[in-house]
Amino acid sequence: MSRGHTITIEPSGRHVRVVRGDQVLAESDRALLLRETGCPVRYYIPAEDVRLDLLTPSGTHTDCPFKGTASYWSLPDAPDLVWAYPDPKPEVAEIRDHLCFYEPEVS
Repeated sequence: MSRGHTITIEPSGRHVRVVRGDQVLAESDRALLLRETGCPVRYYIPAEDVRLDLLTPSGTHTDCPFKGTASYWSLPDAPDLVWAYPDPKPEVAEIRDHLCFYEPEVS
């Protein structure tokens, strides 16, 4: 981490659900809560709790100096809707095999 930049990861303890239209894309009670300096709070959902059969891998990849290289998945009407870090940096290894959506419902 660079000076003043922090990332914390912990179990969310909340029910996280991702719905687009009438389709449930993910639902989990095992999500991780990631807080990162300068970024919105994000929920990382275990891959087993995501409907990967509804998503198509995209060619998009982005690099984060703190988490690593992200890969993205899309729906036909929602490009790059979800991302993951298949090989995260050691400091954030907990998010391996977890996916993150832009707008989850949290209860």
